[in-house]
Amino acid sequence: MRTGHFLQLVALSALWGTSFMLTRYAAPVLGPNMLAALRMGFATLALAALMRALGQRWPRRHWRELTLLSVLAVAGPHVLFSWSALHMPAGYSALLYVTSVLFGAFASAWMKEEALTPVKLLGCLVGFAGAALVVQLGPVEPSMTLVAAVLIATLGSALSGASTPLIKRAVTRMDPLGITAAMHLIAFVLLLPGTLLDWPQAQFTAGAIGASALMGMATSGLAWWLYARLMQHVSPMGALSSTFMITGFGVLWAVLFLDEQVGAGHYAGGALILLACLMVTGYHPFGRTAAAPLRQGPR
Repeated sequence: MRTGHFLQLVALSALWGTSFMLTRYAAPVLGPNMLAALRMGFATLALAALMRALGQRWPRRHWRELTLLSVLAVAGPHVLFSWSALHMPAGYSALLYVTSVLFGAFASAWMKEEALTPVKLLGCLVGFAGAALVVQLGPVEPSMTLVAAVLIATLGSALSGASTPLIKRAVTRMDPLGITAAMHLIAFVLLLPGTLLDWPQAQFTAGAIGASALMGMATSGLAWWLYARLMQHVSPMGALSSTFMITGFGVLWAVLFLDEQVGAGHYAGGALILLACLMVTGYHPFGRTAAAPLRQGPR
């Protein structure tokens, strides 16, 4: 991985790191289904405007493939994490999301998109340990609801991880902006019926709508477009390594903007997260970058 691509991953992680805090804030106010649909709606508006400004056409003939990508990459994970946020602290959601790297590793190996080496597997474990140190989970009362929330969040991580090699194949045949815009439009349509369940209790406050708009236009629309473009140049595992940094940035924003305390565990966890990213991506800032063996999907 080149230095420029690695720095882009860092920037994307910083942007995505705000999602857990915003989801934890907005989901109880709007409801998980309403929040997920609004987020997809705002993302679609932003991406459609970009499509029009750049004179790009919608990839209609690939709608079957894009529907599958939409369910795996955006619609499924967003609604599952929105629901789990009602019953689980944001730190737990952030930590469970890290498991998407492991799911993505096995999916990439199964689809023969990338070789699964012992170093990369060890990097996944190191990243999970670093994330655990960073989020510093406090005690929660065990309950069946909490167990269900954990399982649902893990399922969301599995869907997200499994979508990565599929996106890698898609960007070899379609424009990243068209892929991203179509995925979010399809996700909005799929999630729209669920809003009827949340409508009676939803509170459309300025803060909740603002959080939805910020997540939709920035952490979904813009960030996903940049992520899809980056996927043209990096391996699936390299792209997924941003997940480790997302957790670290999520805690960093809480420290800076919510005045949360930072301790030795945060520093140790951050160091492990950085090490995990280097192991998974093969990026060496002071030496040659190991080229990851890749296979392109059928064009």
